[in-house]
Amino acid sequence: MGRMTATPATNRPKRVLLAAPRGYCAGVDRAVIAVEKALEQYGAPIYVRHEIVHNKYVVQTLERKGAIFVDQATEVPPGNIVMFSAHGVAPTVHEEAREGRLKTIDATCPLVTKVHKEAVRFAKEDFDILLIGHEGHEEVIGTSGEAPDHIQLVDGPEDVAKVEVRDPDRVVWLSQTTLSVDETMETVDALKEKFPNLISPPSDDICYATQNRQLAIKELAGEAELVIVVGSKNSSNSIRMVEVAKQAGVPAAYLVDFASEIDEAWLEGVTSVGLSSGASVPDVLVQEVLEWLSERGYVDVEIVKTADESLTFSLPKELRNKDLRAEAAELIKE
Repeated sequence: MGRMTATPATNRPKRVLLAAPRGYCAGVDRAVIAVEKALEQYGAPIYVRHEIVHNKYVVQTLERKGAIFVDQATEVPPGNIVMFSAHGVAPTVHEEAREGRLKTIDATCPLVTKVHKEAVRFAKEDFDILLIGHEGHEEVIGTSGEAPDHIQLVDGPEDVAKVEVRDPDRVVWLSQTTLSVDETMETVDALKEKFPNLISPPSDDICYATQNRQLAIKELAGEAELVIVVGSKNSSNSIRMVEVAKQAGVPAAYLVDFASEIDEAWLEGVTSVGLSSGASVPDVLVQEVLEWLSERGYVDVEIVKTADESLTFSLPKELRNKDLRAEAAELIKE
């Protein structure tokens, strides 16, 4: 979709350019359903270490159903069930759960698990692993924990100068799955300049959903005067979408959790609003924004579609264990 010939704003109908795909990815869908199924199957409470996905509305909804979110597995009383979030955890967290006499359900996104396995394999082969990602992000902490002696974090191109390795011929890069493609490749290019024999992972680690949502934003950026991304402030992929919109030349782009957070002043002089949502956002929140915009004259909705998504993941295997609650209770008798 190219940039259209300019027409006076007063003569143009107000419209919404609605990105597709948007919202839930397969990993998030799997994780949220896993919490709901666990509550249904084993009853409340189901403890969840960290937010199951980075979305305020999802967390609050699951809390009302009986999920209890904790910062660490060590906070869960013995003899209970704890679920690990879609972002993945380090092996030490599994050990903490065992020591705390807890049964676990692992809702780590399979694409994140793939990166964990790559980290383990390259560490066994004694490579230095350069993990591109943001310091403190749960996914980065989990992946780093798989091979802490072999992994060093590279938080953007500006970090490359301080990277030191044992053997420049045995270096591989891995990536946090929720980064922007452009951001990651800029860092990779800088690393390759420093380490010409840098090895790339066997498959692209940027999540398909992250790529697709960013591509849709770039596509509608040619015509949007304002972009609204629905997502939470701690959602890495949602934040990236706002950045991608700005880098693509959209005059203004904002991240909101709910329609009520939109400032009407943003709409001044705007006839085309681009709308999308992060990979952990249920579509009900996007529909509320569409309704909010419709009430203000943005009644025409044009779908900007850049990809079809049909990938699904099977639920965590632990949900097939009908006796998990009983097994958890047995642990405190041992």
